[in-house]
Amino acid sequence: MAKPVSITIPSRLARTTVSSPTLLVAQARSRSLYRDWYRAAPEICQLYALDVPYPTLRAKIRQIFDRYSHLKDTQAIDVLIAKSHMEYQEFVNVWKMPSQVMRYFESEQAPPVPNSFMDKFLAGKDDNAVLPGA
Repeated sequence: MAKPVSITIPSRLARTTVSSPTLLVAQARSRSLYRDWYRAAPEICQLYALDVPYPTLRAKIRQIFDRYSHLKDTQAIDVLIAKSHMEYQEFVNVWKMPSQVMRYFESEQAPPVPNSFMDKFLAGKDDNAVLPGA
């Protein structure tokens, strides 16, 4: 028997934007948000019936958070936290289409871009192609 899908109340996840007074507070809020995302990964995979295992989703979440780990500006961190929480709310409330969720994994599924002339030739790409009748 399938596990019942949990029903979320949208207002339960709503938060007002907050301005962090110090970098330590902003980093603590960021860690808290990361934990929320991490805990929700299995539920997100189940809700959207994703064909990726939840550890892969957790790795992608980690990759996205690590991309901004170098930031020291509290205002920039606060904006990213607000955007990430909105994204989290959309994911957990199932306000996104599965295709929008899978867009996060496009870069991993896309074939590598050919660099050399020979790679482009074998891939059927021609930068200097002449359009017929032009």
